[in-house]
Amino acid sequence: MSLTLPKGVFIDLDGTLVDSVPDLAQAIDQMQSKLGFSPHDPDKVKHWVGNGIEKLVERAVTESMREPVNSELMSKAMPLFMMAYHQSSGKNSRVYKGVFDGLNWLKNNNIKMACITNKDTIFTLPLLTKLGLIEYFDTVICGDSLTTKKPHPAPLLHCAEQFGLSPDKTLMIGDSINDIKAAKAAAVPIVCVSYGYHQGMDIYNAKPDAVIDEFTELESLFI
Repeated sequence: MSLTLPKGVFIDLDGTLVDSVPDLAQAIDQMQSKLGFSPHDPDKVKHWVGNGIEKLVERAVTESMREPVNSELMSKAMPLFMMAYHQSSGKNSRVYKGVFDGLNWLKNNNIKMACITNKDTIFTLPLLTKLGLIEYFDTVICGDSLTTKKPHPAPLLHCAEQFGLSPDKTLMIGDSINDIKAAKAAAVPIVCVSYGYHQGMDIYNAKPDAVIDEFTELESLFI
C-alpha cells in the first residue's frame, strides 16, 4: 500500500523502537518475589505491555488482562515495581534492528518526529537518552504528560497541534492495538511493525494502513 509522505510522524516506544521486555520482566520478577509470588515468563510480560506501568503491574499480580486487582495489593506492588524498574531500566533493553536507519531517513526528509508512549516520563527520557534516540525527537509525550493517554487520541492530536499540522499530514508508527485505536480516533494514518508487543493478537487483524517488518521498509511505503 502506498501512503502520502507525512510532514510529522508519531512513534511509539516499547515494542516499536525498543525491546524493553527484558528489563520490565526483571523488575516484575523482583516485585513478585517481594510479594511472595512466583516469577513470570518473559513472554507473559510481553503480552501485558502497552497500557502503562500501572496496567502492567495489575496484569502481573492477577495474571490476567482484565481481572480486577485488590487495591491493597496494588498499593504494595506499585512501589516495589517502581524501585525495581529504576534499577533495571535500560540495562538490557535494545533498539530494534533498522530503527536508526529508519529514523535517519525520516530526519533527512525533514519530517518532524514525536515519541508518544504510555511509559511514565521518569523512565522514558532516561531510556531514550541512554539508547541514543532522544536526539531524533522534536517532542516526547509520555503516559503522564497529559490527562489521557493512548488509546485516547489526545496525545496524537496534541502533537499535531504542536507541529502546526492537520492529522492527515501526520503518521503514527506503533506495534499495538492501542496505537491503532488512537490513530484511527485521531484520523491519523497508522503503520504497525510486525514485531513488538501485540498483546496476544495478530496485528494484521486490527487493520492498520500498513505493516512493516523493519523500520528500513518505511521508505517503500510512500509515493
